[in-house]
Amino acid sequence: MTGSPDPTAIRSIAVAAEDVVTALEAVRRSGQDPVLRVTPPFSGRMRARIHRDSTTEYDDEPAPIHVAPDALVTDAAPSYPTPAETEDALRGDPTVEYTRERHRDRHTEAVAAWRDAVTDQFVDAVTLDTPAGPHEVSVTVLG
Repeated sequence: MTGSPDPTAIRSIAVAAEDVVTALEAVRRSGQDPVLRVTPPFSGRMRARIHRDSTTEYDDEPAPIHVAPDALVTDAAPSYPTPAETEDALRGDPTVEYTRERHRDRHTEAVAAWRDAVTDQFVDAVTLDTPAGPHEVSVTVLG
């Protein structure tokens, strides 16, 4: 299959829901910098896979296109639950006694609920940064 060196040949990108959620969680939890990377050669339909971003300059042209995971969800996406928020909610519940184990369990549940809820917030289109300027493409979510 041949492709083009021109990223404006892309009409749509496909992303795995799990890749986007994992990348979002990594950004929010640990400050890591994962992206969804579209690797040349480019064609009408491309796959974007999770990748750890870096400041590496690419010797080969064209360079891959990087999409921030936040660009793939709407502004209405729920915020990631922090352990402190989970602790506050648990301590504020008069029907339950606080324990470390209960806090850990509740936080695990809160993260699972967040992961589930964020999958309802994927965008239909995203703008890619290309050497020719911004280029809007449709987004297909897999899984």
